[in-house]
Amino acid sequence: MAAFPWHARSRNYVSESEMCKLESIPLDFGDYHPLKPITVTESKTKKMNRKGSTSSTSSSSSSSMLDPLSSVLDGTDPLSLFAAAADPVTTAATMDSTRKKRDKDDSSAVGSDFEPWSSKRGDILARYTTTEKLSINLYMGSEKGKATTTGSAVSEKVRTRLEELDDLEEGSQKELLNLTQQDYMNRIEELNQSLKDAWSSDQKVKALKIVIQCSKLLSDTTVIQFYPSKFVLITDILDTFGKLVYERILSMCMDSRVSLPDNFSPESVNDTAKETCLNWFFKIASIRELIPRFYVEAAILKCNKFLSKMGISECLPRLTSMIRGIGDPLVAVYARAYLCRVGMEVAPQLKESLNENFFDFLLTFKQIHGDTVQNQLVVQCVEIPLYLTLYSPAIDWILQCIAYRAPEVLLTEMMERCKNLGNNALLLNSIMSAFRAEFIAARSMDFIGMIKECDESGFPKHLLFRSLGLNLALADPPESDRLQILNEAWKVITKLKNPQDYINCAEVWVEYTCRHFTKREVNTVLADVIKHMTPDRAFEDAYPQLQSIIQKVITYIYDFSLLFSVEKFLPFLDMFQKESVRVEVCKCIMESFIKHQQESTKDPVILNALLHICKTMHDSVNALTLEDEKRMLAALINGFIKMVSFGRDFEQQLSFYVEARSMFCNLEPVLVQLIHACVAFCFITIPSLSGIFTRLNLYLHSGQVALANQCLSQADAFFKAAVSLVPEVPKMINVDGKMRPSDTFLLEFLCNFFSTLLVVPDHPEQGVLFLVRGLLNVIQDYTWEDNSDDKVRIYTNVLHLLSAMTQEAYIYHVDKVDSNDTLYGGDSKFLTEINKLCETVIAQILDHLKTLGKEETLKRQSQLALHFFNTILAHGDLRNNKLNQLSVNLWNLAQKHGFADTSTMVTTLEYIKKRSKQPEMSHFTDLALRLPLQSRT
Repeated sequence: MAAFPWHARSRNYVSESEMCKLESIPLDFGDYHPLKPITVTESKTKKMNRKGSTSSTSSSSSSSMLDPLSSVLDGTDPLSLFAAAADPVTTAATMDSTRKKRDKDDSSAVGSDFEPWSSKRGDILARYTTTEKLSINLYMGSEKGKATTTGSAVSEKVRTRLEELDDLEEGSQKELLNLTQQDYMNRIEELNQSLKDAWSSDQKVKALKIVIQCSKLLSDTTVIQFYPSKFVLITDILDTFGKLVYERILSMCMDSRVSLPDNFSPESVNDTAKETCLNWFFKIASIRELIPRFYVEAAILKCNKFLSKMGISECLPRLTSMIRGIGDPLVAVYARAYLCRVGMEVAPQLKESLNENFFDFLLTFKQIHGDTVQNQLVVQCVEIPLYLTLYSPAIDWILQCIAYRAPEVLLTEMMERCKNLGNNALLLNSIMSAFRAEFIAARSMDFIGMIKECDESGFPKHLLFRSLGLNLALADPPESDRLQILNEAWKVITKLKNPQDYINCAEVWVEYTCRHFTKREVNTVLADVIKHMTPDRAFEDAYPQLQSIIQKVITYIYDFSLLFSVEKFLPFLDMFQKESVRVEVCKCIMESFIKHQQESTKDPVILNALLHICKTMHDSVNALTLEDEKRMLAALINGFIKMVSFGRDFEQQLSFYVEARSMFCNLEPVLVQLIHACVAFCFITIPSLSGIFTRLNLYLHSGQVALANQCLSQADAFFKAAVSLVPEVPKMINVDGKMRPSDTFLLEFLCNFFSTLLVVPDHPEQGVLFLVRGLLNVIQDYTWEDNSDDKVRIYTNVLHLLSAMTQEAYIYHVDKVDSNDTLYGGDSKFLTEINKLCETVIAQILDHLKTLGKEETLKRQSQLALHFFNTILAHGDLRNNKLNQLSVNLWNLAQKHGFADTSTMVTTLEYIKKRSKQPEMSHFTDLALRLPLQSRT
């Protein structure tokens, strides 16, 4: 095949850029402004008779701002029209649902800031456990009234119901003994399910019996330390029962499938529903024992809404008075807690009844320390401090209900009543837990005075200081009292001998110290924690609290030069001996550094400390470490490396990078970051990476950085390394865990490489275009897939590069680097060398096109012929006859076998004709005449 000499067309990049810009058209805004109201013009067209078809159009405009979506509101859109034509019952139900939601939002007195009982349930069950054996009475059902005669079916049914009511508490139960806690919980769950099954099978009396038997269990305190958990389990059943009864009566009130709104009045309830509701209250009133009668009535308290507007408000004081008849103070206080629970659910506005409930409890508070209770504790071998903690969930809940959105004056009243009681530590603790932190903080010194007067033997003072500290973490006390508060609290905390008690309290007060004091006080507190937790390796049982302390310290002291100047901070970190915990703490510290460090640093104290912390994270990586964990650790370490800067002290900067490279060699993303940061040791580190394209791109990037810094010899070395690495590219590579062909990635890399080679000056001792020649040799020798045309596509990109190299001034340059356009100045020998390379490349392309002449590859031949044609069109000088003829041949070859896309060929020809109108492109006119469009036939 005859050689085709390449003649690149001369380019004026500036004029081409100007010509490609969008045409600017002056715009007369007039009165238009984007923020002015929109004027919408509505056109109405009335169609006339088709014969002599004429139309009249009327337009109306409004100067007011109209919302294009507002038509939805007046029902003119298709969906609104459809909804209007829908079933009236469905429409009514929809409106009722909307009204219910609105009524609920308007009348609800309990907001999302009220912590619900459900959130406390799990904590109580986890905290109050036992290993002692438990007993339970199971309802077994009644055999009475089974046989009836047909003639007296109704009277027999009534008689059977009356007998069952008499039998509510007699003979229908079986006692199960020696149950473990888990067995007991399973039995309770069985009872809950039995209740639901009985209800669904319309055995309402049986359901009531189950609830009564469960309520009786709340009078049993034989395993007293389990009582709070028992209360939680039994009241779950009571809640289920109350819900079932309410929903049953509510369903009887439905009229035309529309249920009552939440704020319905008793007048809207039909007689049948009222009679059923009264029947339930009469059944419950017949229960002889106080405790089950109280609990079951409280469970259906909400049903009073069906009978009377004042039903609930009248019922609450009566139920409160009923509790006075319960002799055991622990049983009584949980009954009060349940009453508060249902009261807040059904009538949160009736706070006065809830307050009376609590004040009743205060009147009987001294019973807790009475002889009856003391004797019971002796029998069960329970100490008074443990016994008092059993009251906490109930009292905390009662006070939470009372204190919810209560005025500050109520706290003052509570404190006064508390002072008048002896041994009031339990109450004091609950008050501090219930009321708003701002109220507690403002009276901090008053509370400290009350804590001092408390009896140490009953309720530990350190728990009281912990509760006070929790409030002070949320609200600030008066500034004049802050130091005295800390001193008073720490006097008690530091005397604690039990490490667990100590750390639980110290953890809370560390936050107060960090909020209001300097590093000196923080250092003192940390030193005290180390002193208490180091003996006998007590810290091993307190990692969560120690982690919390670190988190609080770095939350308030986020200036790391200040943080690391706290003498005891790093020794405090040494207590984290367990590797997994230690790594988590290090991650917290690094996250805080990356979040808060705004400026780069070279502070040796910060660098040494953070290098030590990053080394701890790095050394935790092993063969079992998950990839996500590696990525997270690498991101944190890289965030630190980016923030280190020594300015113009390059020696110091390099020294830091070298040290970092030696410390973090197991995390590849960190090595990549270091390579990006420091060109000097790329040669040492890049070959150690596993990803072939990671290495290629880093060589290219490093060479570009070296070139930008006028390090020409280093740049040449990087580019040579990249050229020598190309033959090692495998056919398939791993991408996100899947094997993918590498040709797309290689093509992308080489295109980027060619773009860089344009501005790389020739080495004076290596010959003309030595890097381009070397890369072409590698491409030639690379083993390409038989069904791949990537080699030809790469060669066409090489022609783009070589054409750009022949220009008098290159399209772009690197600052302060003389490229070949400056070095050679358009020398004829240089241009001759480029043309020789072009001829070689063209010959390779044409040879490949020739091999595609088989029937199964004709489509590929057509596509490549057109691709090569476009390259000549864009970069070749078509005034040269041989090049002109070659382009015509390629055009014909693309269409020869009918595989060319007709629309593409037409568009290309139109482009040529358009370009021919430009003065310097007049020769395109003759070319266009020689390019026929062939049909597929």
